[in-house]
Amino acid sequence: MSKVLSMFRRQPAQVRRVRRGAFLLPSMFTVANMFCGWACIVYAMRGDFVTAAPFIGFAMVLDLLDGRIARATGATSDFGVEFDSLADIVSFGVAPATLVFAWGLEPLGNFGWAVAFLWLTAVAVRLARFNIQDKEGDKSCFIGLPSPAAAGVPAATVFAVPEGLSEVATVFGALAIVFLPALLMVSRLRFRSFSALIPGRRRSYSTPLFIATVIAAIAAQPQIVLVAMAYSYLGSGLIGATLGRYVRRSHQTNTTDTDAERSAS
Repeated sequence: MSKVLSMFRRQPAQVRRVRRGAFLLPSMFTVANMFCGWACIVYAMRGDFVTAAPFIGFAMVLDLLDGRIARATGATSDFGVEFDSLADIVSFGVAPATLVFAWGLEPLGNFGWAVAFLWLTAVAVRLARFNIQDKEGDKSCFIGLPSPAAAGVPAATVFAVPEGLSEVATVFGALAIVFLPALLMVSRLRFRSFSALIPGRRRSYSTPLFIATVIAAIAAQPQIVLVAMAYSYLGSGLIGATLGRYVRRSHQTNTTDTDAERSAS
C-alpha cells in the first residue's frame, strides 16, 4: 500500500518534468535554426559557398518545425514567439546578407555592404510587422514575402552557381536577388502559406506523398529544383497581384457597362 501511495506522490513531479520537456522541445529546434544561420555565416566568410548556402535551407525546415511542434504539444508562449523571431533575424537576415555580400557584392566596396544591410533591415521590418499582425485573420496568406522564402532566393542562387558567372554578371545578379525579395518582404502583396500550397492537403495520404516527391526531386537535381522552387514562390505573389488587378478592372468595366445600359433603357 505504501508503494502505491508513493507512486501517486511522485506522479505530479513526473508530469511537471514531461511538461517542462514539451516546452523545451520547440526552443531546441529554434536553437538549431539559429545554429544553421551562424554556420552559414562562418562558411560564407571562408568563401565555401557550396557548404554555406544549404544551411539556410536547413534553417527553413527547422523554422517550420518549431512552430508546428509548439502548437502540437501546447507549448506556445510569448517567449517562444520572441525567441523564434530573434533566431530568424540571424538565419534569414544576417546569414543571407553575409552570403550574398561575400558571393557577389564585395567588389562594390562600401556600396556592397550597404546593400546587404538593406536586406537585413527588410527582414527586421518583415518580422516586426508579422509579430503585430492579427493572428485571427486569414491564415492561408501572408502579407508580404515571408523572410524564410525570401532567404531561399539568394541561398538557391548561390548554391546553383557558387563560383558565379563573370564578375559584372555576378554583381548585377547579387543586386537583383537582394533588392527584389527585400522590396517584396515589406510590400502588401499576398503570398499563399506553405501549407496551403500542398495539393490535396486535406487527404491524409496526399501530404506525405507530395513531400516525398519534393524530397526525391531535390535529391536528384538539387540546384535546378531549389532554384525553381525559390523563384516560383517569389513570382507567385507578383502573378497573383497582377491577376487580381486584372479581375478587378474587368469587374469594374462590366459594372460600368451594365449601369450605362440601364441608364439608356
